[in-house]
Amino acid sequence: MTLDHFRDFCLNFKGTTEDLPFDENTLVFKVMGKMFALTNLFNFEFINLKCSPEKATVLREEFIEVSPAYHMNKKHWNSIRVNGDISDTQLKQWITDSYNLVVKNMSKKLRKLL
Repeated sequence: MTLDHFRDFCLNFKGTTEDLPFDENTLVFKVMGKMFALTNLFNFEFINLKCSPEKATVLREEFIEVSPAYHMNKKHWNSIRVNGDISDTQLKQWITDSYNLVVKNMSKKLRKLL
C-alpha cells in the first residue's frame, strides 16, 4: 500500500478529516475529531491503528509486522509495518476496524451527525 492509497482509503470514510496536529511529519486521520489512524508523511513505513485490547494482542502474536504502537497507548493501538507481508486487503480491513471501533465508542449524538 502506498501513502496515497492509504490516505485515499482513510478519507473515504464518513466524517473523516486529516491534519497534522503533532508536527509537520505525522499525518492523522480523525472521525468527528477522534483519531483512528496515523502515519509519518515522509517515511511511510508504519501505520498506527486503534484496536480492541483483545484483538491487539492476537494480532501481535500472529503477525510479525504488528507491534504495540510507539508513543501511543499500547493497550489500544498497534503499529503495522506496511512494507511487510501484510496484504492491502488485510490492511484495509484493519483500517476499517479501527474506524468502526472509534465510531462505536462515540456518543449517539455524534454518531447521528455522521
